[in-house]
Amino acid sequence: QVQLVESGGGLVQPGGSLRLSCAASGSIRNIYVMGWYRQAPGKQRELVANVLPGGTTNYSDSVKGRFTISRDNAKNTVDLQMNSLKPEDTAVYYCNAFHVVRGHHYWGQGTQVTVSS
Repeated sequence: QVQLVESGGGLVQPGGSLRLSCAASGSIRNIYVMGWYRQAPGKQRELVANVLPGGTTNYSDSVKGRFTISRDNAKNTVDLQMNSLKPEDTAVYYCNAFHVVRGHHYWGQGTQVTVSS
């Protein structure tokens, strides 16, 4: 089992940048797909981006070209660099770890990102 702790959320103006970080309590090397999801008020939780154990990344169409996900297996961290933020990016962002063998999802507590002038 792995525990996830997010940091880096906050209030930013449109066009600004934020970097979210997620620290895992255990090793994420080779066995976890690491990802970021978000949930806006009244909407379902959606995948923002993920990175496979081998390093392949996937992005939702709404953030492609603006967000970058990265993982550091040595430090057991996964970050999300968010640039050119828009008001529609406002949501609670959740770090996720998916164990590829057990098929289990683990979630962080979430961090609020608000994009507003």
